[in-house]
This record gives sequence, structure tokens and C-alpha cells, in this order.
Amino acid sequence: MLKNLVRLVYLPLFLLGGNALALHIVGNDFNRAWLFALVGGFILLAFCLERLVPYDSAFNVDQGDTLRDWSHFLVNESMAVIGILSVPFTAALLAIPSVWPVGWPLWQQLLLAILIADVGITLAHFASHRFAFLWRLHAVHHSVKRMYGFNGLMKHPLHQLIETLAGTTPLLLMGAPQDVLSLFVVAVLLQLLLQHSNVAYFTGPLKYILAVNVVHRFHHIGNAKEGDVNFGLFTNLTDRILGTVFFDPNRKIGSADIGIEDRPNYPKEYLKQLVEPFRA
Repeated sequence: MLKNLVRLVYLPLFLLGGNALALHIVGNDFNRAWLFALVGGFILLAFCLERLVPYDSAFNVDQGDTLRDWSHFLVNESMAVIGILSVPFTAALLAIPSVWPVGWPLWQQLLLAILIADVGITLAHFASHRFAFLWRLHAVHHSVKRMYGFNGLMKHPLHQLIETLAGTTPLLLMGAPQDVLSLFVVAVLLQLLLQHSNVAYFTGPLKYILAVNVVHRFHHIGNAKEGDVNFGLFTNLTDRILGTVFFDPNRKIGSADIGIEDRPNYPKEYLKQLVEPFRA
């Protein structure tokens, strides 16, 4: 009974509940430190529920990658925080009249930011599978040999920067305020936990619109021909335009299927992963 309940509520809990709490914190002008507590709480919740209702219990087994994944998380999210803090300076530097709908309710502004940024992030992700240097940076993320929520946050910092700029530059040019960008960062973190989750949660027809875990696992198939699909972060809408949507409900994806097929010994250590894209 409990496991079925978790499967049913996991998606709305992270997608709606987490973002609703973030909106409550920002909308009521609470200390922004509560956003860090919110993210930390959902990461802990993801760890616990992945063990209670796993898609594949083998994905929960440490492969000497936990410390590395924490290193990626701390570095990348520190960069995100620095980026948010620099918004007033960036806005002053751009000096472009704002066209952002600041009069809209905060939740509508967040939804607009997600829909706009999702296009840019998806296109940057798509390009990362087409251009050699971008792929070398992106390969760090694809080197994972198990799919669990936390490794959605495992990216080379330069690739993280490229995707972030692709998604947020239109928002900055439109004059999106700092509060909306803060909420957007939280939404990205929650979505990455959802997208890479090892929880066998219920998606129903939403999997044909949202970039959830049952869809994104196909993107991590090690064979380039099979894995060259499902690039979206939040939605599958841009993938539908690109013609890169794929889902097979009968396919079971395990550790043997994911990774980089022609790089089975890709470095696992954090520092080695930082320099690997620049090696000959």
C-alpha cells in the first residue's frame, strides 16, 4: 500500500509540491536560505524513496561514485548561486528595457521562464551530441553507470555553464527578476532529481509531454544510435519539433545498457573528469 502511494504521489510531490514550497518562500519574502533547506530536503527524500520503491535496485548500489557526484553537485550549484547573485549587475550591464511580465502572479512568471529556458537548454543539449568539443564536455554526464536522482546533477562545470547560458540568456534579455531566476534554479534541481530518479513512479500520459525518468533513461543508452533521443530538460515539446522523441514501454534499461559504449573505462574520479575533455 505504501509503495503504491509513493509511486502515485512522487511526480506531483516533486513537480508541484517542491516548486509550490519555493514559491511560498520567495512570494512571502522569507530568508532565501530556506531554498537551500528545501533542495536539501528533497535530495534526502529522493535518496530514501529510491530505496523504498526502486525501478532497479542495482542503481542504488554505490559504484565508487557517490563522493564524485557530491563534488559535481557542490561545485555546479555554487556556480548557480553565484549566477543568481550576479543578476542585478548583469541587468545593469545589459541596460535593456525590461519586457518581462512582472505584473503576472509569481507562479505564472516561473512557468513562463521554464517554457522559454527549456527550449534553449534542449537545443544546447542537442548540439552537445553533434559537435565534438561540446560532446567531450557532455560525456562526463553520460559516463554514469547507474541512474539515480542525484547523478542528474553530475555535469562538467563548463557544460553546466553552457546549458545555463543557453536557457537563461533569453530570460535575462527579457528582464526576468532575480526572484524568478532563483525559483527557476530550484525548479531545475527538482526536475533533474525527477528526470534521473530511480523511483518507479507513475507518469501516465504525462510521459508524452514531460521529460520524466521513464523517457530520459533512453537518452542514457550507451549506443549512440539508440541514445540520440529525448534531449529535453522539462518537456518533450522541443524534441517533437526536432523529431527526437522516443519511448518504448516494453524496454527495461539496466546498468549494462547505459554509459558510453566506446568509452567503458571513462574516468570516474572528479578531478580526472574535469580534465578528460581536454585530453587528446
